[in-house]
Amino acid sequence: SIARATREPSRPTEPPDETIHPPATTTMSAAAMTSRAALAAAPSRAALARRASKPFAHSKLAAARPKRRAGVNPLVVRAEAATEEKPASGETYEYQAEVNRLLDLIVNSLYSNRDVFLRELVSNASDALDKLRFTSVSNPDVMAANGEMKMQIKGDPASKTLVIEDTGIGMTRDDLVSSLGTIARSGTAKFMEMLQSQSEGDNLIGKFGVGFYSAFLVADKITVVTKNHADDKAWVWESEIDSSSYSIREATDADAAPARGTKILLSLKEGAEEFAEDARLTNLVKTYSEFISFPIEVFATKSVPKQVEDVDATAKAAEEYNKKKIEAEAKGEEFTDAAPEPVMKTEYEDVQEFVVTNNDKPIWVRSPRDVEADAYNEFFKSTFKEFLDPLAYNHFAVEGDIEFRSILYVPGMAPFEQQDMMAKSKAIKLYVRRVFISDEFDESLLPRYLTFVRGVVDSNDLPLNVSREILQESRVVRVMRKRLVRKTLDMLKEIAGRDNGDYDTFWDAFGRNLKLGVIEDAANRDALGSLLRFQTSKTETGKVKGLDAYVEQMPEGQPDIYYVAADTRAAAENSPFLEQLTKKGYEVLFMIDPIDEVAMANLTQYKEKKLVDISKEDLDLGDVDEEEKKRQTEIEEEMKPLTDWLQETLGAGKVEKVAVSKRLTDTPCILVTSKFGWSANMERIMKAQAMGDNRAQEYMKGKKTMEINPKSPVILDLKARVAAGDVSAAAATAELLFDAALLNSGFAIDEPAAFASKIFDLMGQAVSGGVSGDASGDAAGGFVPPEKPKETESETTEEEAKPDAVDPEIV
Repeated sequence: SIARATREPSRPTEPPDETIHPPATTTMSAAAMTSRAALAAAPSRAALARRASKPFAHSKLAAARPKRRAGVNPLVVRAEAATEEKPASGETYEYQAEVNRLLDLIVNSLYSNRDVFLRELVSNASDALDKLRFTSVSNPDVMAANGEMKMQIKGDPASKTLVIEDTGIGMTRDDLVSSLGTIARSGTAKFMEMLQSQSEGDNLIGKFGVGFYSAFLVADKITVVTKNHADDKAWVWESEIDSSSYSIREATDADAAPARGTKILLSLKEGAEEFAEDARLTNLVKTYSEFISFPIEVFATKSVPKQVEDVDATAKAAEEYNKKKIEAEAKGEEFTDAAPEPVMKTEYEDVQEFVVTNNDKPIWVRSPRDVEADAYNEFFKSTFKEFLDPLAYNHFAVEGDIEFRSILYVPGMAPFEQQDMMAKSKAIKLYVRRVFISDEFDESLLPRYLTFVRGVVDSNDLPLNVSREILQESRVVRVMRKRLVRKTLDMLKEIAGRDNGDYDTFWDAFGRNLKLGVIEDAANRDALGSLLRFQTSKTETGKVKGLDAYVEQMPEGQPDIYYVAADTRAAAENSPFLEQLTKKGYEVLFMIDPIDEVAMANLTQYKEKKLVDISKEDLDLGDVDEEEKKRQTEIEEEMKPLTDWLQETLGAGKVEKVAVSKRLTDTPCILVTSKFGWSANMERIMKAQAMGDNRAQEYMKGKKTMEINPKSPVILDLKARVAAGDVSAAAATAELLFDAALLNSGFAIDEPAAFASKIFDLMGQAVSGGVSGDASGDAAGGFVPPEKPKETESETTEEEAKPDAVDPEIV
């Protein structure tokens, strides 16, 4: 920068058309971290030579810095000082920046959407009008030139220009140099410092000092014509996109300076001509600046009705009149009817005029007592493009260290693209001082399980980055998120307490979202638990019950809340795990949604009642008396030879252990899993995942325990075979029982062909027994039918080979 500065020619001090190179203020914001520059007065070679032998005049440490040795290069002072025995005081330098490079960063790197230029310029105009209003309180004379407070926007597609004009406070020449000529210096921020003790300053928007330069997103050249009430002269500020300088001159009659305020003329770039069209400008104002407190007028085309003469109808009426007159005269009668007046009709004419395009006051800044329910419903439907009234809304304001206003809605139906609900839903519209910022901050303001909620949030305290496109993580955001979640859950509780079917409607549409919340939101897990609904073994098909109602209706002696997971309600109802619980009168929740079981595993308990999967081992069915315990112990001892034999026969690869069941009444046996592994239902779900991890499946599979029913005839017969030493037949029966238990318990069979072969063999035995009356067993346990005696060729006759010769009873 120093070398470049020495090559620049010296400039005249006061040119007629003054060209100034803008400095950039020192600031710690992200956009201006390199913006401290002093480019207005570059040092000459002689000055650099003199500074080699004496301190820098602008250095803060000049008085305290020791003299340097002659011939030492001033640019390597720090390196030279490091070689001395005693550390010397370092030189203090100010950061330098290339202005055109800084502007390039602001224009091309700071903003990702060029539409926001109009938002920034309108916000600046709003601040100027606010400053005028504040000043007029103590000095009413500032309103003398123009009593109106408004903004006007006019595009000209023919000349490819766009004009944004306001009747605000205006700027003096010094204001132009300090505000527009100094990058990243916010005049609004400075004005707010003066008003920091006054609450009226809360509506001021700008604070970064770079929003004005966003106009270069769409313009090659910017011309600002401004007039301040305290200045007799109007001034013109001009700059082009690739220039590192700007010019200031006194306005002439040709500049059409306003009586008071500022007019910004943008010469649009190639490809930005759309921003001169009134429809595009109107849409941008409605999107970003609809709720600015001052009127925004856009020069637009609109259809105006007018009355014109209907020539044909008038001629027809005149013809009828003349006909009647002639007939009367022919009859000699007096004709007294008045002549018809011209017939008028309404036509519409396109005219161009300034049209107010923004509302005066947003609904959320009004008191909830002053807003009718119809107004809330209309705002919801118009803002979020819905056609049904919301199920509920919550309008509230938070005050204290963090202040914001918000309206939240629960929609009346799920969106048609519900499968994409976890993507960015654009559900929360974020405003800062009534200026729309973005609708893509859902994840920052609400957890993803509440993406169905619609609403607006308006805050003055949000930590936005300079472009207002990124919401930075901070305590403010965390507190706002916590409040929004709590208010949303309050709405849902209110809906759940209604006597009508509103909550059933909500649950059908958004029930899965709340189950996801139980998984992801540990802080609100209990609150979400009260909102869950499930079908149960005691409800009708399609009817659901909450956990509160379940706990209230639990019979005496039931220790836990029981649930079973299955694909459908029918599969859950017919599950063998329910047998003993149904006999005891216990109610069982049916988890028939794939997400249900995961949600219950995370909830773990509700109102001090554990949630228990009845397909897992060590099921507690309540307290039993001593006599029952003694009887159970005796049964286990009696069945121990069989359980030991089954465990040895099936092997550790199939079952970890075999035990006597307490939950079966009819089914011969089932397979239960360990407490901390996957259930049969979860194992099936995880296997179906397209991107599932096979390694995780191996160690997450639950260890299987085979539980046998000591009262089942099949088990008693197997026990007798084992006791009689018929091991081969018993082993085949045990294998078939294990495969049947796999299916009955919800598992998949690893070798379905082998299982089918066993079933076919059993069917063959039954058929053979019906034909011959004798079924001799084979070495595998009697499942293979006895072989028929081979017939000689001479014994086979043509009559026997015919189908008619087959006994129909055998068939």
